[in-house]
Amino acid sequence: MIFLNLKLYPQTFAYKALDFATMAKSVSQQTGVKIYPVVSALDAVKIHEKLGMEVYLQHVDPFLEGAHSGFISPLHAQSLGIKGSLLNHSEHRLQPGTIKSLLKHWPSDFDSVLCLQTLGQLNTWAKNLNPTFFAYEPKEYIGNSQISVATGKPQQVQRFAHILGDKKLLIGAGIHQPSDVTTGLKLGAQGILVASSVVKATDPQKELMALATAFSV
Repeated sequence: MIFLNLKLYPQTFAYKALDFATMAKSVSQQTGVKIYPVVSALDAVKIHEKLGMEVYLQHVDPFLEGAHSGFISPLHAQSLGIKGSLLNHSEHRLQPGTIKSLLKHWPSDFDSVLCLQTLGQLNTWAKNLNPTFFAYEPKEYIGNSQISVATGKPQQVQRFAHILGDKKLLIGAGIHQPSDVTTGLKLGAQGILVASSVVKATDPQKELMALATAFSV
């Protein structure tokens, strides 16, 4: 599976996020690989309703309902048909206590992708949590076009997979070529998170297709 994070790159502004999601749906249908757009709250409902896709948010806040202006409620998102959300991405971190409380009250049928930067975070406070997915994303490799998590920290990926057992592990940060995918899968990951390598590519569909095709190698 591939989580395609559009972040706030200007290539996705206005209605272009819908174009990226349409492209992702096409690649998914051609390859049989599940591809989930990870998008701004401004785009999520539109993409879900127009394309019938399972869509994830880039972030939700630790408030389900009530007098909390300007926050993104996971419960509200779930009620609109959004599939799930990233949580604790390197670019939008939360305190461990906040994460624990939020997951304790997480809506049913709403996926959670808990992002971790280090093996230490997993060992010290996260390994007993039960998100839908864990995502290992070393901050130093995010946006790196030369080194990825799969090539730069293979032992840590293996260790994550060993500790988590049958819990689903995703990896991200610097993944930009098919060999990153095949290496990551061999190390124990079940899927990847990608962003700039696709969104900022000259030919995003070609880049995404190459990554998706690697799942069948």
